[in-house]
This record gives sequence, structure tokens and C-alpha cells, in this order.
Amino acid sequence: MRWIILLLFFVTASSSFSQNPYLFVGTYTNGKSKGIYVFRFDSSTGTATEVSTVKADNPSYLAIAPDGKHIYSANESAGPVSSVGAYSFDPATGRLLLLNNQSSQGSSTCYVSEDKSEKWVMVANYGSGSLSALPVNSDGSLAPAAQVIQHYGSGINKERQEKPHVHSTIFSPDEKYLYVADLGTDKEHIYHFDPNQSKPLTEASDSFVSVMPGSGPRHIVFHPAKPDVYLISEMSGTIDAFHYHENSGKLVPFQRIRTTTANFTGRVDGADIHIGPDGRFLYASNRGVSNTLAVFAIGKDGKLTNKQYVSVNGKHPRNFAIDPTGRFLLVANQDSDNIVVFAIDPVSGLLKATGKELSVPNPVCVKFLSQ
Repeated sequence: MRWIILLLFFVTASSSFSQNPYLFVGTYTNGKSKGIYVFRFDSSTGTATEVSTVKADNPSYLAIAPDGKHIYSANESAGPVSSVGAYSFDPATGRLLLLNNQSSQGSSTCYVSEDKSEKWVMVANYGSGSLSALPVNSDGSLAPAAQVIQHYGSGINKERQEKPHVHSTIFSPDEKYLYVADLGTDKEHIYHFDPNQSKPLTEASDSFVSVMPGSGPRHIVFHPAKPDVYLISEMSGTIDAFHYHENSGKLVPFQRIRTTTANFTGRVDGADIHIGPDGRFLYASNRGVSNTLAVFAIGKDGKLTNKQYVSVNGKHPRNFAIDPTGRFLLVANQDSDNIVVFAIDPVSGLLKATGKELSVPNPVCVKFLSQ
């Protein structure tokens, strides 16, 4: 009987946490923002309650450790060298405590990720066109970078692609590879990852895949069940779809589709890309003068079909996230100081604004802690 009671307790607690996950918001702090904001999100109503804040310098992207007890921030400072912040997180109180800031060994750090072994944090340095691998100490703090890889080259847009601009560092599902988008060179780089090596990254045999010149690769997302990868490009506002070869890391293209209507002619500024938990729909955000979310159905062959374009009810939707239940999508509008809550239709995948918003100064990253 005691084991049954304990099992019911843990199932109830897990269900409760899934229904009320923590929501972390990264911001730009050159205005009224304080740093990183922590909310408790109610997945039954789509409402959120602020729990705590912690000061940080332009924490423009956040990564949650697999154990849910540490948070890492890309501190996108304007100086010649940026930093990465390491925080401990107490799920009981919802509070963050700064452990340390460590140099990213590059400028304009814009993306951060941690491997499942919790040994390494990977950092994208947009300004310097490099990526860094920082070891994680036993207490979750960060040691100095053990490896820095500098990219070289340029693109056809001489104003924005005058040199490399590394924009993301994303692990493959099996974490055998690290995929690194370079806006400046129109390449998605592929590196072997071995967490047990002192320098964990080496070039894969197929070390990169190129996209159409002038695209400006930004972020990728892996399909949860298919060997497919989708890449959103910032400058072209397009999505390139690839088949992913797990044994080599190689990406083979099979579709390119725009994220705006056929007659749209303004600046796009593609930003973020995510797939719903059931793997049936893909979502992408566009900034520029569009300020929209695009919804795509994912076919059995992995190809995308556009279903909807919807206003974000704000300006400059830099990042968005889908809550763990798959019921809601929250989009962070950097220039209108609001995070807008959309309901996701469980059948069609279409979005509908709920009328609910969170007021946060210059929000640029939203992340859910689901476990």
C-alpha cells in the first residue's frame, strides 16, 4: 500500500508540474529590464504569475540544464568580449542564484546550449564568428573555455555577411553532433561531439551544408520522430528542410519554402523555429515589417505545407516557445515589451490569440522547464 501511495504522489506531482511549469524569460537590459524573469505558467488557463527576477547583462538566450537545477545565459554585451552566466535554480522557490560569469571568448554571444551529460556548455559568438566549448564544474558553474573554433569566410550581402556570424549551437538528438549555423557564410556547420574529450569538437566528414547565398542561417529544429531537420534563415525568411543521416551527421536538402505570403516584399528577418510535441506542425516567427507567426503542416514525407500566417500582436518576435502540454504558444515581442499567449488548436495546429499577455521589458527568449 505504501508503494501505491508513493506512486500516486509522484504521478500527481509530475502531472501538476507539467500543468504548471516554470517559464524563464531572457531580455535585453539596455532599457527597463532587470535581467532574467521567472514565471509560473498555468497550462490549463494560459496565464502566468511572476515568481522572481535576477539581474543579468543582456541575457538574450537561455539554456536549461537537463536536471532542471541550472540555467545558463548568453550575455550579449556590446564589448569586445561577452560572457556566459551560470545560475543555480531552486524549483521549490522559483529563484535563481548567480554562480559565476565566464568569458565566452568571443563577442556578441547570442546562443547557449548544454549537453545531456551536463559536462559542456556550447556558445555561439555572433560578433566574432566563433563558437566556444566551456566545461561545467561539479556545482554547475562554468570553467574557462577549453576550445574555441573560429569560422572564416563571407557572403554576398556585404553589409551583413562581411564576415562569419555564428548564430546557434544545437545538438543532434543523440548528441553525436553539434550543428552550428553561420549567418555570415550561409553554412550550417557540423561537428562531431565527444563529451569525454578535453576538446570535445572535431569536424565531421561532411563538415557543412550550404544554403542559397544571402539566406543567413539562424536556427534549426529536429523532428521528434522523423530523421528530418528544418533550418530557418534570417535574411531570406525561408525554411530549408533536410534529411538527417544519423551515422554521419550529413544533411541532404529536400525542400525550401518561404515563411511569408507569396506577395510579401518587405524585410522579413526570420527568427525562431519549433515543432509541436506531436510532430505534426511546425511554427516559425518573422520580425522585420511582417511581425508574424507562420504555421506549417508536416507531411509524412517531411515536406511542409503552409496553413496560416498570424500577427504576433506586437513588434519584433525574436523567440517563442510551446508549453509542455502543447496547448499554448508564447511569443516574445522584443520591441513592444509583451509576451503574447496563443492557443494551439489540437486538430488543425492553427493559432488563435487568447487575449492574454505578459508585460516584460524587451523580452527576447522564452523557455519552459517541463520536468
